[in-house]
Amino acid sequence: MRRKTRRRPTGARRATFAAVALMLGGGGLVTANVYASATEGGSGGAQEQRPYRSDGDQVPASGASTISCPDVGQQLTDVPDTARAKVDKELANLDQQVTEAYARLTSTRQEQAQDTGFVHNAILGPLKEKRTAVIDRIKMDLQQASADVPDSLSGLAACTESSAGQGQNGNGGSQQQNNGGDQATASPSAGATAGAGRQQDNGNGAAGPVAADFVDITKVAPNVQGKPDKGNNASTGTFSLNCGVNANENRNTDNLIVAPGVNNGAHHTHDYVGNQDVNAFSSNDTLAKASTTCSEQGDKSAYYWPVLRLQDGTQEKDANQLGGGKEGNVGKILRAESAQITYVGNPTSKVVAMPTFLRIITGDAKAATNGAANANAHWSCTGFEDKVQLTNQYPLCPQGSKVVRTFAFQSCWDGQNIDSANHRTHVAFADPASGACPNGFKAIPQLTQRLVYDVPTPTIANGQVKNPYAVDGFPEELHKAITDHDDFISVMDQNLMNRVVDCINNGKQCGGAGADSGKQPQDKPTASLEAGTGAGGKGGADHGTSGGKEMPQPSATTRTAESAVGGSATGQDSAAAPKADRTSSPAESSGSSNEASGDRGPTATVPPNGSNDAPGSATTSPGGTSVTGGGSSAAGSQTEPQSAGDLAETGTTLWPAAAGAALMIAGLVLLLVKRRRLV
Repeated sequence: MRRKTRRRPTGARRATFAAVALMLGGGGLVTANVYASATEGGSGGAQEQRPYRSDGDQVPASGASTISCPDVGQQLTDVPDTARAKVDKELANLDQQVTEAYARLTSTRQEQAQDTGFVHNAILGPLKEKRTAVIDRIKMDLQQASADVPDSLSGLAACTESSAGQGQNGNGGSQQQNNGGDQATASPSAGATAGAGRQQDNGNGAAGPVAADFVDITKVAPNVQGKPDKGNNASTGTFSLNCGVNANENRNTDNLIVAPGVNNGAHHTHDYVGNQDVNAFSSNDTLAKASTTCSEQGDKSAYYWPVLRLQDGTQEKDANQLGGGKEGNVGKILRAESAQITYVGNPTSKVVAMPTFLRIITGDAKAATNGAANANAHWSCTGFEDKVQLTNQYPLCPQGSKVVRTFAFQSCWDGQNIDSANHRTHVAFADPASGACPNGFKAIPQLTQRLVYDVPTPTIANGQVKNPYAVDGFPEELHKAITDHDDFISVMDQNLMNRVVDCINNGKQCGGAGADSGKQPQDKPTASLEAGTGAGGKGGADHGTSGGKEMPQPSATTRTAESAVGGSATGQDSAAAPKADRTSSPAESSGSSNEASGDRGPTATVPPNGSNDAPGSATTSPGGTSVTGGGSSAAGSQTEPQSAGDLAETGTTLWPAAAGAALMIAGLVLLLVKRRRLV
């Protein structure tokens, strides 16, 4: 029997096999790359498939949509004291329901893509039913207290899914004003807007901020206007206090003013200075008996604000707690380098003493969904405070400049109440043009605060932001800059309040670190970050070293808060960008307090094409302009050079297709060469 042997391929056949293999491999790479480009967002490719809202509009990319609900609390202007506790707890229930609905919205993207009615049927519908039940209980509480029930309450149960920044007012309509002042939003660069849908989540589940939430402050036109002229009866003095920077980490996620008796009522973390016994269960009695971090021991007032975090991947102590990481507040908590507290006067009248336990909230923690009516955020950089103030965006500060948060509280009081049902109507802002209080209101010492932070400058490239910073907030508010706010409870003894009033009315500049009393704050154990944990113990160790009863009049360059608030945006696209001050401002280097007598401030208008003459850079690409700025930063966090927009992106995403095409061509050439040799 003849033995069968395997025939070895000839050289020509081997060359043919190699050519075919090259062509098949190259074709596979091209096909795979084309498919990938068609299913992901990017330059030249179709956008990812996303679900549609019930109104027919496509939902923005993950992390760019939120739950927007009418603010029931703002409609309650008259709640009897007998019903106040019950109503406050029901309002806290509404906040909790929205937070839970937002969590479900962000965790069900796959279900939403498969079912266009999922959001309406599984999230918004059940949420409306729950809110209806709570609102009905609020109505009952009001009726039992013989109070009028606002007709508007019945229409406040329904919520919507909205794009980030698409605010509503209490009745679901758009709002444009901010405390009656003229506002103009700083326009994000085209590159930032285009890339918002592909935003990295920075460890926060894409809850924000995104690239469009930042702006290079050197590209923003000056927008700060002067304050009202002082009249003959003006109160021109200032009284400064040093209460530290919360070096003892006294923090919790409660909200004593809005949600008394409710653990985690704020759903975000607050820094506390001054009074050291502020939590959900504090009373006026416990506040009066508490210790204080203020150098003036007669001031046991509570000063507190949401913490600022750097989203650099750091796991903070509250990463697995409510109000912290579990509700989208992630990253390293940044402590302010300085916290200046100054009381100032009124340009048209003398001031009267604040009543003890007066409560004031300035700004709106829900402004991203409520709209700008109660927003009062002011963001800037040292060296720019008297030129640019931002409300809707965080500043990218140039090298040597630091981030500044400024607050100017309501300075007019109704003369009767220490609080109101919606925590706003018992106080008011003075008229921005004249400085006069509304009829029936009295001028009180205006509390102003200036917080300075050394923040590594975030890097923005290809529409994404790396290592952003953001203020803590309700998760559904997406950490927008406009949600910044500040809280205050006045607990000064009468002697100190009288000194404050006398100093302001007589045009003196008084106070300062350790002034008059010579006493220093006491040490206090570190408070827990855990939600609902009270901040008990002795006073903190935050204090300065300088003293003296009276301070010199601040110079024009240090009175940044005074000129930063009370004006309106210029709105001029062609305005020249201010030049950066590469060193800290005089106010920062000297530590002197600022006089601030305006009530509200502007947001910025960014020219569509920022001047390249200003510090920082703007790299123009087919996809738009990506803004970068210098800034003081930690090691490894320097601003990185940018690639050329879509061209660079194309090079990084289409190389497999190019390699595949090269392989196909090589295979074809090899096949033709071998065929010619055979012929």
